[in-house]
Amino acid sequence: MATLLLGAGLVLAFEGLVLALAPRRLEEALKFLLSIPPETRRMIGLASLAGGVVLIWLARWFGA
Repeated sequence: MATLLLGAGLVLAFEGLVLALAPRRLEEALKFLLSIPPETRRMIGLASLAGGVVLIWLARWFGA
């Protein structure tokens, strides 16, 4: 449970940092994402998901 809370807190902190420090760059990034075809965005999302799962697995494996 603590790991889940830690992960959620890190995501929220990072998202908040981006919004606080570079709101215009975020708008540019969103416009860029809209220009990418949906299937490419899906593949980027799946790759990010897989990378995140691997990082979590490594953190748990090396932390144990």
